[in-house]
Amino acid sequence: MSGAPDHPVSLPSSPGEVLALIRTGAAETRADIARLTGLARSTVSQRVDALIAHDYVIEEADGGSTGGRPPRRLRLRTREHAVAGVDLGASHCRVALLDIGGEMLALREDPLSIADGPQEVLGHVERTLNSLLKEADRDAASLQSIGVGVPGPVEFSTGRPVDPPIMPGWHQYPIPEFFAERFGARALVDNDVNVMALAEQRRAFPDTRYLLYIKVGTGIGCGIVADGRLHRGAQGSAGDIGHIRVGDTEEPCRCGNSGCLEAVAGGAAIARKLSALGLEAASGSDVVRLVKSGNRDAVRMVREAGRAVGEVLAGLVNFFNPDTVVVGGALAAVHDQLLAGVREAVYRRSHPLATHVLRIEPSRTGENAAAVGAGILAVEHALSPRQVDRVLAGGEARR
Repeated sequence: MSGAPDHPVSLPSSPGEVLALIRTGAAETRADIARLTGLARSTVSQRVDALIAHDYVIEEADGGSTGGRPPRRLRLRTREHAVAGVDLGASHCRVALLDIGGEMLALREDPLSIADGPQEVLGHVERTLNSLLKEADRDAASLQSIGVGVPGPVEFSTGRPVDPPIMPGWHQYPIPEFFAERFGARALVDNDVNVMALAEQRRAFPDTRYLLYIKVGTGIGCGIVADGRLHRGAQGSAGDIGHIRVGDTEEPCRCGNSGCLEAVAGGAAIARKLSALGLEAASGSDVVRLVKSGNRDAVRMVREAGRAVGEVLAGLVNFFNPDTVVVGGALAAVHDQLLAGVREAVYRRSHPLATHVLRIEPSRTGENAAAVGAGILAVEHALSPRQVDRVLAGGEARR
């Protein structure tokens, strides 16, 4: 699993910080740890032995020895531990089971309406997760943490949705408590575009420190990675660009205002415009179908939507100065048309210095981005230095 430790290693290095060195590949042996941290050999042994005793690390002889005592390599212990990544969309549910190293063990997608409410939706997730654990031959006790991405605003500190427009019955619902009661595992809940941004940065653009992930689907949102970390803002609502006003249109938006980017360029908005022309279009997936079939009106509207997104994005590029912008979501399936409009507006309206090394790319993690990103969120919590140190100190259960 790629990704930087939660905070830089500094002397003296705690067991959690030592584990961060091992899992990121910076240290493979006890000697490496001593060299990188300056800790005494006895202290290094104490840290490593504690990690081994708590099943975080395994130490094995290196088969490449040509004589004498073979070197012993440290690596993350993954077989006994798993995490889950849950992607709850407007009309789908994806559940991914990953090992603690971030490798996919099992994945399932089902049609499911988020509007059915938390009891029915989360009940489905519970059954699916139990099924995936059985499929992967993992005991429920192996589940260390659960990441959940939802299509609405989330107060990250509590994991509770806050007035989510397309999630009736979910306001302030205690999602973390639901999973804690059933699996005894910590659940971290975030907006879906945030976990998509995390997946994209960790898996597709690991060398990128400043990344914007633009999701263009039924709604429009932005995930922000700043200096390699997700930026959520003070309360968790950073990146809600779908309700920034664009142009001089008075198109009504579901938020109660008019002229919002989502009301102009979202998949549902384009579908309505195409439907008004007599075409069969009820959703963003229908827009994609029409574009792929070569329908000129659909192609034109998607490109216009790209320009509208680009108008807002140009301001973000000037303000945030990312080196990578990734465009995902349902409409990214026709990224040739969408990105043409986005790039046109961004490069026309952004400062030359802000676009000097800027790349604007389609998503590389695809439809599994949110499930994988939620799983990464769970892994990085379970293996964060702070969490590991708490477990080793006996202040908190592993799960």
